[in-house]
Amino acid sequence: MIDKPDMIDKTEGYTLEDRHSSRRLRLQTLVRLRWLAVGGQALTVFIVAFWLKFPLPLVASSSLIAALAWVNFYLTIRYPPTHRLEPPAAFALLGFDLLQLCALLFITGGLANPFAALVCVPVIISFASQPIRYSTALIGVAMVCITVLAFSPFPLPWFDGAEINVHNVMQFGVWCSIASTMAFAAFYAYRVSMEASQLADALAATELVLQREKHLSQLDGLAAAAAHELGTPLATISVVAKEMERELKDDDRFREDVMLLRSQSERCRDILRRLTTLSSEGEAHMRRLPLSSMIEEIVAPHREFGIRLELIEKSPRKGEPVTDRNAGIMYGLGNLIENAVDYAREKVIVTVEHDHDKVLIVIEDDGNGYAPDILTRIGEPYVTKRQKEDTAGGLGLGLFIAKTLLERSGASLVFENRDPESAGARIRIEWPRMLIDANSTK
Repeated sequence: MIDKPDMIDKTEGYTLEDRHSSRRLRLQTLVRLRWLAVGGQALTVFIVAFWLKFPLPLVASSSLIAALAWVNFYLTIRYPPTHRLEPPAAFALLGFDLLQLCALLFITGGLANPFAALVCVPVIISFASQPIRYSTALIGVAMVCITVLAFSPFPLPWFDGAEINVHNVMQFGVWCSIASTMAFAAFYAYRVSMEASQLADALAATELVLQREKHLSQLDGLAAAAAHELGTPLATISVVAKEMERELKDDDRFREDVMLLRSQSERCRDILRRLTTLSSEGEAHMRRLPLSSMIEEIVAPHREFGIRLELIEKSPRKGEPVTDRNAGIMYGLGNLIENAVDYAREKVIVTVEHDHDKVLIVIEDDGNGYAPDILTRIGEPYVTKRQKEDTAGGLGLGLFIAKTLLERSGASLVFENRDPESAGARIRIEWPRMLIDANSTK
């Protein structure tokens, strides 16, 4: 069973959990977004001042836009495009963007400005890409900023002789609208980003497990290669030992040592010969095996833990599927059976059934079953509630890996509790026979 590792990096100022719950922001991405903001702000000011000819603090507005453009230009020439921002640096840049935008809004009507909702953008970017403590600080700054905007003394640029007076109740409504939009969008972005990051980490762990299982299944080939490579030097040693034995057979000082050298070299050659024989003779039949043999091989290691493990074959072995030795299937089924054994009281039942269309394996235990709140989340990475008194089976990363590997082989899985009169959990794993039977035409 693989559990979530302890994610603390003592060499950094923040935990690895922060990195895994968020992707470090690439500077080039932020720079491009800021150039878009510079262009949008400049275009808006130009239209309002020169096309609509509304009275506008043009110098102050242009200065704020120029400040954003200058900082962006400096970042472009100072850092390479592939540079990634540490959380404090990203917080500083997003905070600067927020303050610059709020200053521009402050001198152009405050919350009465129709572009006031853009205050949400830096906050959403932060929650989607930065550790939660930096994002929380930024949304705090944003809340203060929109509160200050509500008290802006500058009027909204409008036609000469006309002035838009927004009622206090309306101002409060706009404040609530922006604040609620910011909070909801930030939370949504954070959850989506965190789940995507967790899923990526869990899938990476799945690939590592699958590679390890494949590596173990290939050791017989490595043994054959080693036997082949060592055969020549051992044959040379054996020939030299024979020559030495013939030359020194009358010398009592070396006769026993030479005989020992020859006997041990012959023993090594015999061992390597057996390795080669096992690999060459066993590879063909080990690569494919009947379904019943595969299930027995998976079940066997879990029989010695004080839990009665019962194997029921509902279908006759005659005509049973012949499966390729799939490391993903072997590991996935083994993990599910291990979980059932861990959380059973006395017995685990593994039922195997097959017909012309499907292959079905059902794993049942007599534990307490799955808790209702966990049952709907089974298969998600890092669901780690594994208390024996209220669950049956491991519910952490190991179960996610097992489920993912089995689904990759074409299986569909159903996790459920047994009938009310029979306590415990049940897992149904079903394949279309054509996907698991090596003798089927795929």
